Formats: sequence, C-alpha cells, structure tokens
Amino acid sequence: MPPFVHRITKYDPADRDEHGHYIGSEEPTSDHGAVESAYLQAVAAFAAAAGVDHLAIREPQITGLAHFGLEPAVEGHGLGGLFPPDLSGFHDGAEIPLSVGLELVRAMLRDNGAWCRLEVEDTFAVHVGWDQYVYVRTDKPSENALAHTRALGLFPERLQASPYEADFDEPGVQRPADDDFWARLRRSVAVRQAAVLEEGYVDNASRWHRLTEDTLDAVRARLSPRAKLTVWPDLSADIDAVLATLPEKGPVELVWEDGNGVITSTIADESEYRAPAARIAGARAAAALPLDVDSRHPLFTAVMTDSDGVLRARWRTEPTLSDLNWAFLKTLRRGQIVTGKGKGPGDDAGV
Repeated sequence: MPPFVHRITKYDPADRDEHGHYIGSEEPTSDHGAVESAYLQAVAAFAAAAGVDHLAIREPQITGLAHFGLEPAVEGHGLGGLFPPDLSGFHDGAEIPLSVGLELVRAMLRDNGAWCRLEVEDTFAVHVGWDQYVYVRTDKPSENALAHTRALGLFPERLQASPYEADFDEPGVQRPADDDFWARLRRSVAVRQAAVLEEGYVDNASRWHRLTEDTLDAVRARLSPRAKLTVWPDLSADIDAVLATLPEKGPVELVWEDGNGVITSTIADESEYRAPAARIAGARAAAALPLDVDSRHPLFTAVMTDSDGVLRARWRTEPTLSDLNWAFLKTLRRGQIVTGKGKGPGDDAGV
C-alpha cells in the first residue's frame, strides 16, 4: 500500500490562482504563536495516530556559507537547549523523543538555521519546507489526525509524495569507513601522504583533525556517527607560500592550525582575505583549498558506518580518483578477466 502523504499549511486552498500559486495575505514566516503551535499539534496528532513516540534525525544540516530563510538565522541554529554547543547528538541516525522532534520542527518553521528530516523507517516522516509548508508521511490512514488538523485551522492536502523525500540516486561513490578504509588511511599517514581528516559531522559544517600514527585511533574514536570523511595532504608550515596561492577572484576555504593545535576553517573571497590572512600569519600551518569540485582534490573519502559495520547514512561525498578505483575493484569477482592499461609505481593513486 502506498504511503499517505499530506501537505499541511496555514494557506487556504481557496486563496490560490489557476496555477496553484498562493495569492492570499498570510505571511510566509512563523507567527511564533498560535499558528506555529497549531503546526506542532498537528504533527503530534499524526505521530500519535502512527504510534510514534521517537524519531530519527536524518541528513541534518546547519546554516553554511549562505542563509536563504526568510527569518534571520540565530546563534546556535535554533538548537540551543536541545543539543550541546558542539551539537553532539544532532547527527544522522540519532534517535530523539517526539518532544525534541517537535522542537526541531519549531526551529525549522522559524528558519533558525538548522534543518533535517525526521523519520521512522517506512512508518512516519516529517519534512519542513519553504514558506511554512509541512509534509507528513504515514503508513496508514490518519482520519482523526486529519480532522484535528482542520479543527486547528490548518489545511491538510493529500499528495503522492513529499518533495523533501531523500533522493540520493545521483552518480557517485559512497565508500564506507570500514577496516579497509582505516588501514588505507593508516598507511597514508605512515608515509606522510595524508595527515588531515575533515569530519563533516553535519551538512555545511566540518571539524578538522591533524593526524599522526599516534593520534589516529583517538581521532577515530571521537568522530560523529555517520560523519562524512575527507582525507587531505598535510597543512603547510610555509604560511607565506599558502597566502601567495590565494586566487585573485573567487572563494576559497582557508584551513589553519593555531599555536594550541586547534584547526579552524573559513570560507572567504578576495574581498575578505585580509582578516583570515592576519589570523593565518601566526599559525603553525595552513592550506588554501578551492571550493569548485573540478579544482578540489582530496586524497579519498568515506562515510562512517554504524557500530555494527553497516553503512546506513544516505548522503554522498564527492568521489576522488581513489574512491572511483575502489568502487571499480569492488565490482570484480574472483576469476574474472579484465583488460586495461598497466600503471607504474609513480602513477599509483591508491585505493
């Protein structure tokens, strides 16, 4: 049986033109009051009808380089009081009580900066879209919840699917951070090919770790569940040389390690170089990384598996040559005959 998907809005369908565009007077922002409360009560009613009291956070993100919400982003991305300042617990797959899930819906209705999907496998889902549109998916009819939603003054409309359903069918490689990945990383660190690990703990934000053979296991132990991992060569101690590589035009990501060993990154363009350049001038080491995919060349990538070794995260990383080689090798079977061009030792991209 197909799922039951409803778009819940404060917009009266009677206030739409012949193309379905809303032409009424309701503001596309939260009133932070009775209407917002009605949305939360409606979501709670659908959750109760589905027998749901806990939700899973999927594909969380926070405000990145640009914020497109109609309301200003707030400090803490609207997560203050729900999660610690380091956002531990706000990660893909984290299970939260329905009460916390409703507060996340509130933060998303307010465009505070945080966003995620809230789901329970194939049973239930809540997606908050632009302009106060909320999409609820259930696996069975919820007539009482529909009636309650209407009584709250909101308008539920049946749809085929939520436009915010996860769709990760685009080309790419989702390499798991399994034992083979960690062995590859350990070898790369040992020969000083790799030394920096970028941990994408949520979408649009990263933590950076400078690796040695002695620290790799400790770094691995404190990575966020289901994080996106990107492996880079070491930072350069020649700060002047790094600053000299800054392009005349266009944004770059500046990464540097301060005197206390803390690694920071920021995105800046030619109009903003002065401030980060001043900070980098006293750094231990730094790097300037281009942002466009064609020029950005990490060594290899992976996505953290769950504790049982299964890769359940749905998001992708930008595949590197090493990742593509790995993906190809995973398709081979014992005894299979393939043809190709041999490579010398100096051509090895590594897998």
